[in-house]
Amino acid sequence: MKLAKLVGDRFRERPSDCNIDSHALMVRGGYMKYVANGIFSSYMPLKRITRKIEQVIREEMDAIDGQEVQFPVVMPASIWQESGRYESIGKEMARFHDRSGSPLVLGMTHEEAAVHLVRDYGQSYMKYPFMIYQIQTKFRDEARPRAGLIRVREFTMKDAYSFHTSQADLEDYYDKCHKAYERIYAKVGLPEVISVASDSGMMGGNISHEFMLLTPIGEDSIAICTECDYRANMEAAECIIHSERSDASQELVLVHTPSIYTIEDVCEFLHCDEKTSCKAVVYQRNLDDHYIVLFIRGDLEVNETKLTNYLGCDIHPAIITEESGLNAGYIGPVNLSGNFTVLYDRSLKGMNNLSCGANVYEYHYTGLDMKRDIEGAEYHDFAKIQEGGICPHCGKPAITVSRGIEVGNIFQLGTKYTKSMNMTYIDTNEEAQYPVMGCYGIGVGRLAASICEAHHDDYGPIWPLTVAPWQVHLCALRADDAEVQDYADKLYEELKNKGVEVIYDDRRVSAGVMFSDADLIGVPFRVIVSPRNIKQKVIEIVSRDKSLSINVSMTSAVEEIMKILSAAK
Repeated sequence: MKLAKLVGDRFRERPSDCNIDSHALMVRGGYMKYVANGIFSSYMPLKRITRKIEQVIREEMDAIDGQEVQFPVVMPASIWQESGRYESIGKEMARFHDRSGSPLVLGMTHEEAAVHLVRDYGQSYMKYPFMIYQIQTKFRDEARPRAGLIRVREFTMKDAYSFHTSQADLEDYYDKCHKAYERIYAKVGLPEVISVASDSGMMGGNISHEFMLLTPIGEDSIAICTECDYRANMEAAECIIHSERSDASQELVLVHTPSIYTIEDVCEFLHCDEKTSCKAVVYQRNLDDHYIVLFIRGDLEVNETKLTNYLGCDIHPAIITEESGLNAGYIGPVNLSGNFTVLYDRSLKGMNNLSCGANVYEYHYTGLDMKRDIEGAEYHDFAKIQEGGICPHCGKPAITVSRGIEVGNIFQLGTKYTKSMNMTYIDTNEEAQYPVMGCYGIGVGRLAASICEAHHDDYGPIWPLTVAPWQVHLCALRADDAEVQDYADKLYEELKNKGVEVIYDDRRVSAGVMFSDADLIGVPFRVIVSPRNIKQKVIEIVSRDKSLSINVSMTSAVEEIMKILSAAK
């Protein structure tokens, strides 16, 4: 490919609307163009990168007996109604009607389509196990697309679905897929990706893992234990609190707290620590605006994913009105009356001598004893794990919280979809059973952006050889020099004949412009032909990561380049 013919411009200035490096560099380098919020078109370099990523994924999925299929982007609402997700999924799913008035959806995930495809096929235990996968365009109407290809609305994804006759067989295959994912990330240049326990969310199932690239720009928070191998997404991490009860309980005393609303101000006014306070966090159900009042220790935050999973419905932060019966800023568990769902985080269990709201305007209590004053309370884990928190596995206070980009996920779905969509098989006892499912996803564009995020400098991406758009960037400095042009043209043809992927820049531009564009394209190895080199009968070979810079003889250039590429592979 000649760079002069490459569609897409490269430019030096960082776009003002690109907040992370990978987004800025991929826009500057002519990889993609903004179409609409969370929707991009890809130029040739990005398409070449994603095609190579897809090939790595295909090889690993095929190696664990995956069969590539293709599901439709547009699906009838009826199969989503079978699973129950047509009603349960919110605005993220795009719904519309065809010209005859039939309801349709744009695929944001394809569990329903997978069951529909194999429901008739898998009627005998002898057909199991099997796995099908696709690499397909999807659309998810994200509320807040961000960071270029990291979080978009339209995206390409590999999603795979396995079907089994037992939980044990699923777990065995799940482990095989986990190892395949580790190989995929290593091959595309991200061996540092880690797997963490995660929340299954709308996918369902009891066990799931996310694969995370740890980076400060990540949108997910990851709890990692420095003393053992525990790793979990913040949403799924158990929060263990060792609350200490005082030997003697104080009396419950009503205290006037004028114009004080926040837990920080209350504790300062009462001269107490937030750890000895009980705060109320109020939500409403999306369905009917019913109030949920959650009491938690004052220094902790609510994990809304845990709360949503417990309630089994979507919620939002409450708007507290005068008619609600709640005194905003003064809500407490004593004498709280009204049509509310009241919940208690286990950080409060057994605690005494706490401060809390008194459910009276401008008044709080001190001396709250959960055992004495709140009889019959049930306690559950609704809190976010904290930096320095107790590890759920080893029990040591060794939790650190890092940021990460999710670059893949795997789920043990169980019978959630086969049961709801009435997919059955006849077992060895001639009885009908529901197959057990697993689900395995990787976002291709997000993975490409994550590779760029992990491998770049101030000048552009540094693509790993396995996914780079080209292997060699041939630069003909002073292409108006006949000797330079003649030798570079011949070298270009010889490398192509050897099967080397070459981007050839023979434009009559300055060295600064040529090298700046080469940095933005990020090809692993740069071959430089110049008048000075020609006089010395050498060419320069420089690696994009600056680990290699050598001169080799013009007569052995192809041989040396092939050796370097072979060693890099």
